[in-house]
Amino acid sequence: MKTARLTCLRVLLATSPAKGKKSMSLDAALANYLPKLEESRDRALTQRLAYATLRWLGATEYFSGKLLKKPLKNKDRDIYLLIQLGLVQLWREEIPAHAAVHETAAVARGLGKPWAVSLINGVLRNFQRQREILEAGLAQSPARWSSPDWLIQRLQAAWPKHWQAILSANNQQAPMWLRVNLIKHSREDYLKQLQAEGIAATAGGWTKAAIRLEQACPVNRLPGFSEGAVSVQDSAAQLAAEILNPQAGDRVLDACAAPGSKTCHLLELEPKISEVTALDSSATRLERVSENLQRLNLDAKILTGDATKPADWWDGQTYDRILLDAPCSSLGVIRRHPDINWRRQPADIDTVQQIQFEILSSCWKLLKPGGKLLYVTCSVLPTENQAVIERWLATVDNARTLPLSTDWGLSAGTGRQIIPGEDEHGNDGDGFFYCLLEKNNQ
Repeated sequence: MKTARLTCLRVLLATSPAKGKKSMSLDAALANYLPKLEESRDRALTQRLAYATLRWLGATEYFSGKLLKKPLKNKDRDIYLLIQLGLVQLWREEIPAHAAVHETAAVARGLGKPWAVSLINGVLRNFQRQREILEAGLAQSPARWSSPDWLIQRLQAAWPKHWQAILSANNQQAPMWLRVNLIKHSREDYLKQLQAEGIAATAGGWTKAAIRLEQACPVNRLPGFSEGAVSVQDSAAQLAAEILNPQAGDRVLDACAAPGSKTCHLLELEPKISEVTALDSSATRLERVSENLQRLNLDAKILTGDATKPADWWDGQTYDRILLDAPCSSLGVIRRHPDINWRRQPADIDTVQQIQFEILSSCWKLLKPGGKLLYVTCSVLPTENQAVIERWLATVDNARTLPLSTDWGLSAGTGRQIIPGEDEHGNDGDGFFYCLLEKNNQ
């Protein structure tokens, strides 16, 4: 088990922003370090503890701030993170206290810092003794949201009635949603297949292909997964293809396609689409698109290119439908990627907002008169969503927004916003913004 905690620390250090160092995403760090562990139980524990530590980092930092007599030096960032790892085991995880304390502290000795063993032991033992008092203090502190202050403030300003729900949802484990390939099965038929395999699931979500699993499971347990019977996709993300609603014979562009879930859904929804182009600036990420298409036995034209520079890749033929799943802060999917909470900075929002505007402006020129473009982000900040649309609409005279169904999400200017977590109908999706635009006939 000590090996798992040491590996978890390495993952946390890789994802932790440090001066002069570029941090890795949690997904990338886990992909780098997990294969180095021989035991599957160690890999599972490492992943579990990495997610928990990052999810509750703001709260455990509150505890350690009360328990440490003086701040640790920057060169001891590893010891600081070990303390957070130990605290989250005692506070949130069902791990025996003796193991959480002893084995976490022992990692410091392996780091060549034996002096820190007694420090970690002392902090964790004092947390056990003072837990009720510390928890009472946390309940009165903004640290209870386990989010950076700047994000809490922006959500309060943007969503005065919903900011607490957003922050609460961010600290919950997201459900596992499936998208049934309706070319191969009905949703009802696939639910029966899951039941036969002992996998508890229910139909749900806002789309006709969505299934929610009661417990997450490896994809190799899903009936027919390798043959393309089903895909893993959040219920809110599944709305994109249905809103864009491609028709037989349409020429479609997925402008920021990787990893390809929405590209594939478009083709499943309307098999008689004339052509789908899956564009992305990253050739590496486009490999995922190719893999998904192959598994689902679907066909699309895959292009590596910058959506802001269509002259480098566009063939000059306009599109009937464009899906623009714009690069964004991803603040609507923190519950799936808790590292986003700490890796994002306020300046990132301003940078990505300009990129979103430029991509929207470029893609609009590729759309046929009478065609439709769907602008999508997985962010909950209006500055990346309705503010981008409103600013862009002021620069064109041939666009109009189309109303969206009102049985999901919240009104957000010219579009609709889904906030993460369960809504009043029992649907539980990630935070997505949608705005459907139509090009006027000229």
